[in-house]
Amino acid sequence: MSEIDALKSEIRAFADARDWEIFHTPKNLSMAVSGEAGELVSEFQWLTPEESMKERLSAEKLKDIKMEIADVALYLFRLADVLDVDLAEVMREKMKINETRF
Repeated sequence: MSEIDALKSEIRAFADARDWEIFHTPKNLSMAVSGEAGELVSEFQWLTPEESMKERLSAEKLKDIKMEIADVALYLFRLADVLDVDLAEVMREKMKINETRF
């Protein structure tokens, strides 16, 4: 089992233990990804490009950013699991497409 599959399984077990399946529809999960992505963006709001660099971030700010990245990833992995999407496969596929475009 890949690390991605293991994480998807852990996230599924977490949701199952709380009976969240009814709420974890593709629509709701995609909206949750969007909402969490907005929270990630808000961590950088009003920072200059230079201030947003890792070396310039405080330890607390970097921790907050990491937690928002995790939130985005958790919902994205859950969405991929619900839709039975192989993340590694589709990411590699998309990178190949991008190689021809850029």
